[in-house]
Amino acid sequence: MKPVAITVSELNKYIKNKVDEDEYLNNVYVKGEISNFKHHYTGHMYFTLKDEKSLIKCVMFKSSTSTLKFVPKDGMKVLVFGTLAVYEAGGVYQIYCKAMQEDGIGDLYKQYEELKNKLEKEGLFRSEHKKKIPLMPKTIGVLTSQTGAVIRDIINVSTRRNPNVHIKLYPVPVQGMGAAEKIVEAIKIVNEQKIVDVIILARGGGSIEDLWPFNEEILARAIYESQIPIISAVGHETDFTIADFVADLRAPTPSAAAELAQADIYEIKRKIESYKDRYKQSLKKKIELMRLKYEKIMASRVFTDPLKKINENYLNIDMKMKSMQTAIQNILNENKVKTKNYILKLDALSPLKTLARGYSITEHNGKILKSIKQVKENDEIGIRLEDGKIFAKTLKIENN
Repeated sequence: MKPVAITVSELNKYIKNKVDEDEYLNNVYVKGEISNFKHHYTGHMYFTLKDEKSLIKCVMFKSSTSTLKFVPKDGMKVLVFGTLAVYEAGGVYQIYCKAMQEDGIGDLYKQYEELKNKLEKEGLFRSEHKKKIPLMPKTIGVLTSQTGAVIRDIINVSTRRNPNVHIKLYPVPVQGMGAAEKIVEAIKIVNEQKIVDVIILARGGGSIEDLWPFNEEILARAIYESQIPIISAVGHETDFTIADFVADLRAPTPSAAAELAQADIYEIKRKIESYKDRYKQSLKKKIELMRLKYEKIMASRVFTDPLKKINENYLNIDMKMKSMQTAIQNILNENKVKTKNYILKLDALSPLKTLARGYSITEHNGKILKSIKQVKENDEIGIRLEDGKIFAKTLKIENN
């Protein structure tokens, strides 16, 4: 007897009904590690719950996410409560989560935090170690998968911004075992060849497992030691890897990395034209200002009557000279009067005036006698009068 075939829709519906009828699956309590977490703009959350051997897709609608007391992230270990259901149109089953709570941090996330803290303490993330990205690189080296949208996006953006730029692809595995070692080897080769001006290290988004090669220590140190500046463009804008922290520049997406790696040549041309126009306008204003200054100078008296200013200066000099002569004459007259007064005072105090009134000065051995003790009997003395001097001897000395 030939079996009767059923449609895919009928099979999915049958499975869905079986699951819906199972009371155990209507209220499941499952623990696992979050991976490939997406928080949709509608407020719904989509993620994968996994353990060492298996995984299952999960969705948590906005009506349930409002009760969460934490922000779910890749690598978190959680406990979820919900209903297992089959999505009939897609033929997949998933957990519709009604509640979720933390159950610790996943092993990969713990390794990530430990390495991040270690390298940060060593100074690998410091801004002073970041190399400057060249403004107009001639050749850009791209380390990414040989196929896929990443390299196409980088080529499209780069050639649109600068058709003369050369893109050199260094194909490397961007996930899985040994990927980090292959990327490190490619970085060393690029540095040895020295034919590129900047390196873009890129891959699309993915779970923490997919991005893990970019969280390995050997790659972080290779990026740090590279002599050529490296732009990291790994995952989505919300994904942060160790490579992002060590790189000289972090781009949120591969397309953004292509924009950051080089300036837009057309924008530069527009700026140059704008600067030329501004320079012309500035030059015109400068010329007009100089013309006005020239006209003002030509209209001044220096040019209309050049000798007038000189004659005015001559008159000023004459007036100042007369003023100086008058001041000097006044000073001389004052000094003459003062000198005459000083002479009269000196004359009044002169010893000769005293002698004219009948007084005399007695001297002995060239000294004026002020006491009888200065001479003895028979000493020769001199007596100075107004009109001459008398020489005599002492006959007798008496006290008053």
